[in-house]
Amino acid sequence: MYFAALFVAIYTIIIGLYVLYHLAAGPRSKPKIPISVNYHLTRQCNYSCGFCFHTATSSHVEPLARAKEGLALLKRAGMKKLNFAGGEPFLEAEFLGELAKYCKDVLNLESVSVVTNGSKVTDEWLSKYGQYLDIMAVSCDSFNEQTNTSIGRGKGAHVKTVTALSKLCSKHGIKFKLNTVVNRYNIDEDMHGPIREIAPFRWKCFQVLIVAGENDSAATRTNAHRFTITPDEFRAFCDAHSDLECMVPEPNDVMRSSYLLLDEYMRFLNKGVGEPTRSILEIGVEAALKDVFWDEEGFEKRGGVYDWTRSAEHEPQIDPRLEF
Repeated sequence: MYFAALFVAIYTIIIGLYVLYHLAAGPRSKPKIPISVNYHLTRQCNYSCGFCFHTATSSHVEPLARAKEGLALLKRAGMKKLNFAGGEPFLEAEFLGELAKYCKDVLNLESVSVVTNGSKVTDEWLSKYGQYLDIMAVSCDSFNEQTNTSIGRGKGAHVKTVTALSKLCSKHGIKFKLNTVVNRYNIDEDMHGPIREIAPFRWKCFQVLIVAGENDSAATRTNAHRFTITPDEFRAFCDAHSDLECMVPEPNDVMRSSYLLLDEYMRFLNKGVGEPTRSILEIGVEAALKDVFWDEEGFEKRGGVYDWTRSAEHEPQIDPRLEF
C-alpha cells in the first residue's frame, strides 16, 4: 500500500509539473510556411531607377549548386511559388535559366516567375528556358519615354521593349504581367490606352516606397524622396484606373513587409525594420523565418496567392514536324 501511494503521489507531481510547464510556455506558434518567395539573385542592374530600394551594394551571386540547395530547402519548407528578381536577373541569364529549369523539372513548383526591366531578355533565351516560366513581370512606370528617362528607366526605348516582350511572352506561352511604380513623375498619366493594348493578365501598381538604408538619404545609392506621393494621391491614381480589371494596387502599408525577400546570400531581408537573417544554407529555413518579420495578413490582403500557373491553353505551339 505504501509503495502504491508513493507511486501515485510521484506520478501526480510529474503530471502537474508537465501541465505547469506547458501553461507557462503558452501555445506553440505554428511555423511559418514560405508559400511565395522572392529571390533577389543579384543586386547588379543596368538601369538606374531613382527610387530603387534594392541597390547594387554587392556583386555577389551564389554558385549554382548552392543556389539549388537553398531552393530545395525552401521547397521542403512549403514554398509553392518562386519569383526571381534583382537588380536585373537577366544579367545572370544562364544562371537564371538553369534555376528556373531546376524549379520546374526537379522541385515541381506550382509557379516560377521573374521580374525584369526587359532590356536583356531575348527570343533565344525564351526558346531555351521559357517553358520553365509561368509569369514574366516587366517593370514599366510610364508610356512616355521622357518620363522613363527622367526616372532612370532606360534611355528612350523602354516602351518599345515592353511591347515587344508582351508579344514574345504570348509566343512562348508565358503569362505577361506589368509592374508600375506610381510616383511624382507619373501620378497624372492616363495609362488606359497602353494597358489595354498590351493587355497584361495582371497590372501591379505600387506606391513608391522609402526603405531605410536603401533609398532614404543622400548617403544611400538612391534617394527616393523626390519621387514620393501621399496615400491620397496614390489612391486617386488607382481610382482613375479602377475600371481596368487587371489592376492590382499596393499602397505602402500593404507592400512594406508582406513579401518574403531572399537576398543574394540567401538571407531573408527585414526591409527597413532590422538586419537580414543568417543564410538559410547555414541555419535552415525554419530557423531563418523565426528572425524575419513577415506580414502574413498583408500577404493575404494584397492577393499574394492568385492564378500563378500557366494553363494548358497558354502552352507554346509545338511544330508538328518536331513531334515523333
